[in-house]
Amino acid sequence: MRGALGVAGITLAAFLATACATTTPTSSDSEADRTPRVNGKEVFESEDWIVAIARPGDTPERLAKRFLGDSELAWRIEDYNERSTFAPGDAVVIPKKSWNASGVEPSGYQLVPILVYHDIAPQAKGRMVIAAKSFEEQMQYLKAQGYRVVSMRDFYEFISLNRQLPRKAVLLTFDDGYKSFMTYAYPVLKQLGFTATLFVYTDYVGAGRNALTWDDLNNLGREGFHVEGHSKTHSDLRRRQGESEAEQVRRVRAEMDVPQKLFQQRFGQPARFLAYPYGAVDDTVIQNVREYGYVAAFTVFREGNAAFVHPFRVRRSQVYSEMTIDDFAKNLNTFSHETLR
Repeated sequence: MRGALGVAGITLAAFLATACATTTPTSSDSEADRTPRVNGKEVFESEDWIVAIARPGDTPERLAKRFLGDSELAWRIEDYNERSTFAPGDAVVIPKKSWNASGVEPSGYQLVPILVYHDIAPQAKGRMVIAAKSFEEQMQYLKAQGYRVVSMRDFYEFISLNRQLPRKAVLLTFDDGYKSFMTYAYPVLKQLGFTATLFVYTDYVGAGRNALTWDDLNNLGREGFHVEGHSKTHSDLRRRQGESEAEQVRRVRAEMDVPQKLFQQRFGQPARFLAYPYGAVDDTVIQNVREYGYVAAFTVFREGNAAFVHPFRVRRSQVYSEMTIDDFAKNLNTFSHETLR
């Protein structure tokens, strides 16, 4: 337990003692008669909070739809109350907005794991080509264990301290631009209601039958997936042996310039996020990447991300073909416990 119940209890007590109470209209007099109430009232509301008395059959989704207008915000209710079921007559605290955008608590801080996939095939091949069955098993695991897949934009808002994310948030990314995403990943993700970000290097787009085309990427964008940058040729952006600093700068700028122009042409806007090829980065690379309008960039350092992560050194965990489901689960740590001394 990380303290939310204690805060919820204080909030509830304050509401029941002092808040202005309003009664939510019900669909019929008979329903109103069955609605649990406290001192004749069903709802206690302020600018930031609602305390509702649960009706028979209420779920976090139903409460979120009724009071927040969006069932997808059920996670707020679950996270704040630290439970997902409510009995009739239970007082349920419903946050109307973020209450802890940083994810920092007295016992530690929230982490957002980001997973990296590459190619998918009927059978695993090497470390980087994962079996379709394993991929589906991993996605089903996320769903069954209550993880909530968030978008790239939501993650960026989190590390900008402008948005609170679900306590068990996770981000899915796919590197390079393999056609297998359409065949094996897309159907599973759509079925589960998950989104993902595809980082593509532009020399590979449309380069053969195993590569996604620009039309594919446009269609995926319309389906709610995000397409972002992965350089032009997928070469290591760091300074090479024997390469002068000026030569490195010219090469990195070419790797950034061409994709941004293509993104503008194909999507009507440049990419905002970059996955470094091979996850390789240094200060010179970051400086040049910033100049091309990127607001965050991603490595392959295996660790989750706090809200205060460096935006140009965001960490991701690669998923390998030999991983068991237990190995996979080890990449899903969503909280770093810290002991105050």
